[in-house]
Amino acid sequence: MVDIRESARRWARTWADAWPTRDVDAIVALQGEHGDHWASMFRPYRGRSGLRTYLEDAFAAESRPAQVWFAEPRVDGDVATVEYWAVTSVEDQPVTISGCTVLRFDEAGLVADARDYSHAKEGHHVPPAGLFD
Repeated sequence: MVDIRESARRWARTWADAWPTRDVDAIVALQGEHGDHWASMFRPYRGRSGLRTYLEDAFAAESRPAQVWFAEPRVDGDVATVEYWAVTSVEDQPVTISGCTVLRFDEAGLVADARDYSHAKEGHHVPPAGLFD
Protein backbone atom coordinates (compact mmCIF):
# COMPACT_ATOMS: atom_id res chain seq x y z
CA MET A 1 0.00 0.00 0.00
CA VAL A 2 1.25 3.47 -0.90
CA ASP A 3 2.15 5.88 1.89
CA ILE A 4 0.27 8.97 0.66
CA ARG A 5 1.99 11.31 3.12
CA GLU A 6 5.48 10.17 2.05
CA SER A 7 4.55 10.33 -1.65
CA ALA A 8 3.29 13.91 -1.15
CA ARG A 9 6.42 14.86 0.79
CA ARG A 10 8.60 13.47 -2.02
CA TRP A 11 6.50 15.46 -4.52
CA ALA A 12 6.92 18.71 -2.54
CA ARG A 13 10.67 18.19 -1.96
CA THR A 14 11.25 17.45 -5.63
CA TRP A 15 9.32 20.50 -6.82
CA ALA A 16 11.13 22.69 -4.24
CA ASP A 17 14.51 21.53 -5.55
CA ALA A 18 13.64 21.24 -9.24
CA TRP A 19 11.67 24.42 -9.91
CA PRO A 20 14.55 26.85 -9.20
CA THR A 21 16.94 24.75 -11.32
CA ARG A 22 14.31 24.07 -14.00
CA ASP A 23 14.91 20.32 -13.70
CA VAL A 24 12.07 19.07 -15.88
CA ASP A 25 13.20 15.43 -15.69
CA ALA A 26 13.04 15.33 -11.88
CA ILE A 27 9.45 16.58 -11.85
CA VAL A 28 8.32 14.41 -14.76
CA ALA A 29 9.72 11.35 -12.94
CA LEU A 30 7.08 11.89 -10.22
CA GLN A 31 4.24 11.54 -12.72
CA GLY A 32 2.51 8.27 -13.55
CA GLU A 33 2.81 7.35 -17.22
CA HIS A 34 -0.84 8.30 -17.77
CA GLY A 35 -1.22 10.74 -14.87
CA ASP A 36 -2.92 14.07 -15.44
CA HIS A 37 -1.55 17.46 -14.47
CA TRP A 38 -4.11 20.25 -14.43
CA ALA A 39 -2.19 23.56 -14.54
CA SER A 40 -5.64 25.00 -13.99
CA MET A 41 -9.00 23.33 -14.33
CA PHE A 42 -9.08 24.67 -17.87
CA ARG A 43 -5.61 23.45 -18.92
CA PRO A 44 -5.15 19.68 -18.55
CA TYR A 45 -1.83 18.10 -19.52
CA ARG A 46 -2.10 14.36 -20.10
CA GLY A 47 0.61 11.90 -19.13
CA ARG A 48 4.31 12.46 -18.72
CA SER A 49 4.66 13.98 -22.17
CA GLY A 50 1.95 16.52 -21.39
CA LEU A 51 3.57 17.45 -18.09
CA ARG A 52 6.93 17.79 -19.85
CA THR A 53 5.39 20.18 -22.40
CA TYR A 54 3.81 22.27 -19.63
CA LEU A 55 7.05 22.50 -17.64
CA GLU A 56 9.24 23.32 -20.62
CA ASP A 57 6.89 26.13 -21.65
CA ALA A 58 6.52 27.48 -18.11
CA PHE A 59 10.25 27.38 -17.33
CA ALA A 60 11.13 28.97 -20.69
CA ALA A 61 8.94 31.96 -19.76
CA GLU A 62 10.89 32.53 -16.52
CA SER A 63 13.76 34.96 -16.96
CA ARG A 64 15.38 34.17 -13.57
CA PRO A 65 15.39 31.16 -11.24
CA ALA A 66 12.36 30.98 -8.98
CA GLN A 67 12.48 31.24 -5.21
CA VAL A 68 9.99 28.70 -3.84
CA TRP A 69 8.40 27.49 -0.61
CA PHE A 70 6.34 24.32 -0.11
CA ALA A 71 4.31 23.49 2.99
CA GLU A 72 4.03 20.16 4.75
CA PRO A 73 1.41 18.12 2.88
CA ARG A 74 -2.03 17.66 4.38
CA VAL A 75 -3.47 14.21 3.84
CA ASP A 76 -7.05 12.99 4.03
CA GLY A 77 -7.53 9.40 2.92
CA ASP A 78 -6.03 8.95 -0.54
CA VAL A 79 -5.76 12.70 -1.30
CA ALA A 80 -2.97 15.09 -0.36
CA THR A 81 -2.83 18.86 -0.68
CA VAL A 82 0.33 20.96 -0.72
CA GLU A 83 0.40 24.75 -0.48
CA TYR A 84 3.21 26.59 -2.23
CA TRP A 85 4.54 30.08 -2.88
CA ALA A 86 6.95 31.17 -5.60
CA VAL A 87 8.61 34.38 -6.64
CA THR A 88 9.78 34.21 -10.23
CA SER A 89 10.16 36.61 -13.11
CA VAL A 90 8.68 36.93 -16.55
CA GLU A 91 10.41 39.28 -18.99
CA ASP A 92 12.62 40.36 -16.06
CA GLN A 93 9.60 41.50 -14.05
CA PRO A 94 8.92 39.80 -10.70
CA VAL A 95 5.77 37.71 -10.37
CA THR A 96 4.54 36.03 -7.20
CA ILE A 97 2.47 32.86 -7.36
CA SER A 98 0.60 31.41 -4.40
CA GLY A 99 -1.26 28.18 -4.73
CA CYS A 100 -2.25 24.72 -3.65
CA THR A 101 -2.02 21.42 -5.49
CA VAL A 102 -4.44 18.56 -4.85
CA LEU A 103 -2.74 15.21 -5.47
CA ARG A 104 -3.78 11.61 -5.94
CA PHE A 105 -1.17 8.88 -6.33
CA ASP A 106 -1.21 5.51 -8.08
CA GLU A 107 -0.20 2.20 -6.48
CA ALA A 108 3.47 2.93 -7.27
CA GLY A 109 3.36 6.30 -5.46
CA LEU A 110 3.43 8.29 -8.71
CA VAL A 111 1.06 11.15 -9.47
CA ALA A 112 -2.18 9.90 -11.01
CA ASP A 113 -3.87 13.30 -10.81
CA ALA A 114 -2.56 16.75 -9.85
CA ARG A 115 -4.90 19.74 -9.84
CA ASP A 116 -3.25 23.09 -9.33
CA TYR A 117 -5.15 26.10 -8.00
CA SER A 118 -3.08 29.27 -8.01
CA HIS A 119 -3.08 33.03 -8.15
CA ALA A 120 -0.37 35.23 -9.66
CA LYS A 121 0.34 38.81 -8.72
CA GLU A 122 2.87 41.21 -10.21
CA GLY A 123 5.78 42.06 -7.95
CA HIS A 124 8.02 40.37 -5.42
CA HIS A 125 5.97 39.33 -2.37
CA VAL A 126 7.34 37.09 0.34
CA PRO A 127 5.02 34.58 2.01
CA PRO A 128 3.21 35.64 5.17
CA ALA A 129 5.13 34.90 8.36
CA GLY A 130 4.53 31.39 9.67
CA LEU A 131 2.97 30.03 6.49
CA PHE A 132 5.85 27.73 5.60
CA ASP A 133 7.47 27.12 9.00
